[in-house]
Amino acid sequence: MATSIKKHAIDVIKRPRITEKAAISAEKGVYVFELHSTATKASVAASVKELYKVTPVNVNIAKTPKKNVMVRGKKSVKGGVIKAYVTLKKGDKIELA
Repeated sequence: MATSIKKHAIDVIKRPRITEKAAISAEKGVYVFELHSTATKASVAASVKELYKVTPVNVNIAKTPKKNVMVRGKKSVKGGVIKAYVTLKKGDKIELA
């Protein structure tokens, strides 16, 4: 018998992603959030609805892989990130900062 685990909104969404590209897409009604690794589209939609009191129409998830980089002559790893692009219902808006 499978049991469903209800996740809290804070356990799914880490933070809104505040970048220049995210600000431009927010004007079009698409908001970008950084996620925890276990997040799903359904849990992201439920978390956005709970946290911001808006109705998400569509959720897309993109995973950015880790990258090897050189920092001051030493090898290092730049961590990857999981992002969610959340499209809101027309007329809904989120005040991020």
